[in-house]
Amino acid sequence: MKNQFLPAASVGTFFIAILIVCFTSVASNAQENTTKWTPEQQKELFSYCEKPLLIKQLKISEDNAEKIGQINYWATLQKIKIQENTNDTFATAKEVDEAVVKKYKSLSLSGEQLKVLVDKMAGIGSTEPCPLITLNYHPVYDSMAKPQIILLYKTRYRKQMIEKIPINGRQADQLIDAAVWKEKESLAISKLPASDFNRIRKTVEMNNMMERKFKLMDITDQQKESAINFLNQLQ
Repeated sequence: MKNQFLPAASVGTFFIAILIVCFTSVASNAQENTTKWTPEQQKELFSYCEKPLLIKQLKISEDNAEKIGQINYWATLQKIKIQENTNDTFATAKEVDEAVVKKYKSLSLSGEQLKVLVDKMAGIGSTEPCPLITLNYHPVYDSMAKPQIILLYKTRYRKQMIEKIPINGRQADQLIDAAVWKEKESLAISKLPASDFNRIRKTVEMNNMMERKFKLMDITDQQKESAINFLNQLQ
């Protein structure tokens, strides 16, 4: 079987070529996609992004976060009916928004929690990218075999990982293998049209798998955060 690694004599040439190439990283954020998702797809996006954010940052219970998602889904359906002139309950989107606020208040949320939700509904506040559905990939790696990328990472970054994260050699090798796996997965997913919701689903599956790979490395949360920051700096 043909050796997938570069011949020893060409390793130097290979790395020189890599250094010359511009390592551009493409970030595809589904939240910024202009595609008009269906109400059901918007509800699914809520479960990937907003629900975990509500639970983690606003300290909203999982049960209430789920109810908020249901309320938002209900509001979307009501506004669609208004556009189609088939809504027998509400005449304007503003009326729907007022009903949404009442439904939020029925969840016994704190004043701050309610304010954030109302501001968000009005389009006020920060719009942070959702990591779980964000796809980052380097087009330059598309024509490279996985063993070549692993060799590149080990040559250029392994020592830095051990020193800066810090982790031991075994963990560095595991991290490199996981990072390269994710790179190739990302490139494969990037071939799907941005209008295909399966692109988002596959990105979520990939990022969840990466999370499981981190757990197998037996590293602390702080080391994991440092590892993620280190890899992001390579983007």
